[in-house]
Amino acid sequence: MNLYTKLQARAATNTPIRVGMIGAGKFGSMFLAQAIKLPGIHIVAICDIDIGQAKSNLAYIGWPQDRYADTSFDDARKNHTTFLTDHSDLVINCPHIDIIIECTGNPVAAVAHAVAAFAAQKHVINATVEADAFCGPGLAAAAHEAGVIYSMAYGDQPALVCDLVDWARSCGFVVTAAGRGHIWKPEYRFSTPETIWDYWGLSKQQAERGRLNPKMFNAFLDGSKPSIESAAIANATGLHVPKNGLAYPSGNVDDIPNLMRPQTVGGVLEQPGMVEVVSCLDANGKQIANDIRKGVWVCIEADTDYIKHCFEEYKVVTDTTGRYMSLYKKWHLIGLELGLSVASVGIRGEATGAARYFNADVVAFAKKDLPSGSVLDGEGGFTIYGGVRPAADSLGQNLLPLGLANQVKLKRAISQDQPITIDDVVLETTSAAYKLRQKTIDLFAAGQTC
Repeated sequence: MNLYTKLQARAATNTPIRVGMIGAGKFGSMFLAQAIKLPGIHIVAICDIDIGQAKSNLAYIGWPQDRYADTSFDDARKNHTTFLTDHSDLVINCPHIDIIIECTGNPVAAVAHAVAAFAAQKHVINATVEADAFCGPGLAAAAHEAGVIYSMAYGDQPALVCDLVDWARSCGFVVTAAGRGHIWKPEYRFSTPETIWDYWGLSKQQAERGRLNPKMFNAFLDGSKPSIESAAIANATGLHVPKNGLAYPSGNVDDIPNLMRPQTVGGVLEQPGMVEVVSCLDANGKQIANDIRKGVWVCIEADTDYIKHCFEEYKVVTDTTGRYMSLYKKWHLIGLELGLSVASVGIRGEATGAARYFNADVVAFAKKDLPSGSVLDGEGGFTIYGGVRPAADSLGQNLLPLGLANQVKLKRAISQDQPITIDDVVLETTSAAYKLRQKTIDLFAAGQTC
């Protein structure tokens, strides 16, 4: 509760947390818009494959031009400015950097960056949650072996949900479910980057003004991102996911206690202790008032009559039995909240969420009939969508993880809505991402947690 005070102390003693960031797109730009105002944090370097676009984004969010330059790490350190480069290895190996923030959005690249950062004795805050979904336990184990910290990014919904679950458990409550909100109709799983803005509720002009990536936003709409983030939550908290994927029950914030209880007492859960997503649209596709679309929530149970009576006495909104209630945040602010992770890792030495289990996996399904020879284009694209499944089922069926399903070719035709297996594709097996996936599988087979 006193991270800001500690950041001020770091500023006063001229010992800032020294940060290198890889990826200066939307998430990175949102963090940078706040970072320039935060005491005790120095963005030593920013890496992006497009330096011109990175400079444009910095100007767009209001960074003074004299705060960044193509000079050197030494100049950046001495002058408290930021060095721009398109070489990630220079940032990762810079001795003047303590924490690497990975926010490229490319899961294969993100794993490579994280592994290299561990070897360079750097902590890693990973905003590319796609990587967490298919090899998070392997990444956490690799960081532990290197003696550094691996963390989810606060501001993204998984870290916020982990915070709520930790609150509940630290208070002694039984967690029945946790998750996020979303806008959902079943047909959205077939959305493409060409259809995203009409579904999302933005004009093309608004999207262009915000420099929004249609493929990335489509990954949210088509269910890939909710599945990815649900898997990350499950693997960090030990909660489970539905056997046949997310149900997306409709409801507002006050409906959560009735929805997020076991089916045996009228809810949607297959069992207590699950991850789920609440839709802001009703069965007819109409917007629900007081929704949780952009927020996160945890549902808890009063497991004694005394606690149930406390809920009643303090006028808590509960389900019909009076035993289930929820705590929620209606909004998440993405990169604008990332400073909390930087401060937590840099000052307390604590991650804001990290995988400890392998309960959930996100696998690729065909968006349309795909002929043999088709090249899959990853999450949010034209060919596949992601669906979360219990990891044991995914591994047992040898299903293709969504994070490895980009720019790989099909060996055979796949029908619409069918899952794709690893045997169905020509998969590159030398990448750090593939190796960390295998490490995650090995940990699961050995029954180990991180």
